[in-house]
Amino acid sequence: MKKLKILIRRIWVRGSATHKYRVLPVALGASVLLVFGFLWVAAQENAQQAPHDAVMEAQQSQTVPVERPEQQKTEHDRSDIFNTQNARPSSPELKKQPEEGKTSGFDFYRDPLNSGRPGENPSAIMQRLIAQKPAVNALQRQLLEGRYNLNPKLDPKAKMSRGKPLVVGPTARLKGGSWDQMSQMTPDQIKQQDKFPYPSLPHPLMAGGGGQTFPQMQIKMFPRLQRFDVDFDLPEVFLPEFPPAIFLTNRPELGDVSRGEVVSINNYYRLFKDILTGVQLDGLRLLVTPFPQEEFNPTDDRKSKEPSLGVTCLDCHVNFHTTGQFHVTPDIRPEERRFRLDTVSLRGVFNQQIFGSKRGLRSVEDFTEFEQRTAYFNGDEIHAIKKGMNILDRIQVSHMAQMQKMIDFPPAPKLDPISGHLIKAQATEGELRGEQIFFGKGQCSSCHAAPLYMDNQMHDLHLERFLKNEPGDGPMKTFSLRGIKDSPPYLHDGRCFTLEDTVEFFNIVQQLRLSGQEKSDLVELLRAL
Repeated sequence: MKKLKILIRRIWVRGSATHKYRVLPVALGASVLLVFGFLWVAAQENAQQAPHDAVMEAQQSQTVPVERPEQQKTEHDRSDIFNTQNARPSSPELKKQPEEGKTSGFDFYRDPLNSGRPGENPSAIMQRLIAQKPAVNALQRQLLEGRYNLNPKLDPKAKMSRGKPLVVGPTARLKGGSWDQMSQMTPDQIKQQDKFPYPSLPHPLMAGGGGQTFPQMQIKMFPRLQRFDVDFDLPEVFLPEFPPAIFLTNRPELGDVSRGEVVSINNYYRLFKDILTGVQLDGLRLLVTPFPQEEFNPTDDRKSKEPSLGVTCLDCHVNFHTTGQFHVTPDIRPEERRFRLDTVSLRGVFNQQIFGSKRGLRSVEDFTEFEQRTAYFNGDEIHAIKKGMNILDRIQVSHMAQMQKMIDFPPAPKLDPISGHLIKAQATEGELRGEQIFFGKGQCSSCHAAPLYMDNQMHDLHLERFLKNEPGDGPMKTFSLRGIKDSPPYLHDGRCFTLEDTVEFFNIVQQLRLSGQEKSDLVELLRAL
């Protein structure tokens, strides 16, 4: 930019000195040059800032000039002869048969699964969903503002692994009374008065199957993950870090190996070629390779404006962790009975024995293979066949699993490496008091047993005891509490935005009657795990 200004100044001076009538055209020319110069510099800056996405480039076709006769669109090309409704029957006698021999219902391969009627134009469906999107988003925002205080209070000291401040809760709005009064009420009283502060958090758009939804901070880097029908609903401040840290079991001395980057097909080899084995690196390659998914695929039955190669495993489990993306559980039907499901972290997968919130799959290999066959979290292989079922060789599945099993929890220097309990000399008084509550009055260790703070079991909290119009969730998997401060929001559907909300939730559900200090101490311990 400095050189450009010097060049313009020289042109101006030379033009002025040569002839007075040259001043105006030279000045105009210099102005035009200056404008184009600014545009060029801005374009260069934008090109440097715009994130590179090889997956997006792979699905973009190049526009070429129409130069050859065979490229020209003819009247035949543009005619209505290709309309299914205009197809001539194989015999005129079919006109006498029931339904005139036509398929009057939905055709699975032709009709998008959320069509209102057979043969509906996919473009018309898309435009209808785009038109209703503002109302859908506004309705969800209204729900959130009614249930939660969305003005965050940030902790001045407590931070996640890469420095994002923690939000201090609780954020849930009570329907009268105080938290202490709420904890004194019986389940039946709470139900009858409809006062339970943590009912299920719904997907913003369940019609058509809900589906995977990504936060805007991720879409800014990967625009291919934008849906045309609904947006992510939770404010960014309540979500995990982006990018999250990565810790490896085989190289603990390296600490966070993410280097502040989101791992993708663009950079995985550069970041890990000197750290991982060949098998692990191949597994990582597959984990950052896109495959067709329920909402992102090449068919008309998708939620991206343009046909898509799909999503990658690490689009959802960003850096083997999460940034709060949500879907709906695949394990329940009918559609309206399915519940919102947050993306969980893959940290500590090496020590888990069951996978999936409800199904209890017995290995990460089985989980990986199952989801590939069902278009990711839909529980329906028929949908996957239409959109592009991906059947991986078992060797590839094992490579993916070996990579996932290398992901460790964040360091917890205050925990004894064997017992998982606090090292008294390093812990604060509040943390030590919190530990006593955790393993005693709080009953937390009944499900979250040290040292990994999980029990590889499934438990039913019977939340229907507290809810007037909800059926409850049934047994759910216990997830590890190691590194839990990095993983808001909490519970399977993200209904608890902070650790304080989670403690209040269990204080009510388990009728613990914890004091304010006891709840504060418990949160202090959870931050240290």
